Amino acid sequence: MLNVFNLVLPFFGLIFLGFFVARINRQPLEALGWMNTFIIYVALPALFFQILSKTPVAELTQWAFIIGCTASTFCIFLVMFLIAFVRTRKIDESTIQGLAAAYGNIGYMGPALAILAFGAPAAVPVALIFCFDNTLHFVMAPLMMALSGNDKRSARDLASGVLRKIFFHPFIIATILGVAAALVGFQPPVALERLIDLLAKAAAPCALFAMGATLALRPLKRIPKELYLIVPLKLLFQPLLIFCILSLAGDFPPVWISTAMLMAALPTATNVFVIAHQYGVWVERASSSILATTLFSIVTLTLWLYVMTHGLIR
Repeated sequence: MLNVFNLVLPFFGLIFLGFFVARINRQPLEALGWMNTFIIYVALPALFFQILSKTPVAELTQWAFIIGCTASTFCIFLVMFLIAFVRTRKIDESTIQGLAAAYGNIGYMGPALAILAFGAPAAVPVALIFCFDNTLHFVMAPLMMALSGNDKRSARDLASGVLRKIFFHPFIIATILGVAAALVGFQPPVALERLIDLLAKAAAPCALFAMGATLALRPLKRIPKELYLIVPLKLLFQPLLIFCILSLAGDFPPVWISTAMLMAALPTATNVFVIAHQYGVWVERASSSILATTLFSIVTLTLWLYVMTHGLIR
């Protein structure tokens, strides 16, 4: 158990440091702009490129794994969406609630935590989950908002916007370049390789610190009753569901299943707040969902890691 605490606590320690420093320093939220730019456009893409460029190409075409993971994410989204829609009859609010229950912090927390927990073999399932789960969310959010009438763009502009988000997202570009490098066996020059390595190592600390600062600058103002569903769905039921689906979908290495469960058990992504703010729907409650799932995940992630690293689930 001590090994699990030693693994998890530094991650949440970085989030707490960001939270604490933001509280005492009182910089505006906009002050995080350049750090977020560095994380999203430079550091995390470098990490994904580094991982994928050294991965055997055959491991990148596990379609049963991809479909199983994406299907489990969609099922959680659909369950929360339907529950919310029965209550509110509002597609836009229900969409944000569905995203809060299904869209985990797979960019900021996922890669570094999974690789530290399960080693280098976790890199490929992390990259696959990241690419296809993000594609699902990039498609679902504008599509559902268009159906609700909240997004007034034409079908052509909507489709164009979705494709731009998918293919011009820095993480997706880095993934494509990483796969291409793996295909041709590209080996970067020593200086470039060292630069990529420096940027990749900066990704997790900067991302987690920025996440803590963001939570501090978006205080918990409104506790939605939906949290009683969102928290267990996100932190408990989603990892259980992905375990069941992957167990039926194929014979995957244990590290792939553990990685998928860990990615599913991550707290709600800060992008859910960004989407809510973009459409002006459920904004404060989206922020509350992120903070609540992050706090509860200190306990649930620790338990999941203990279960997985001690062979209690296979």
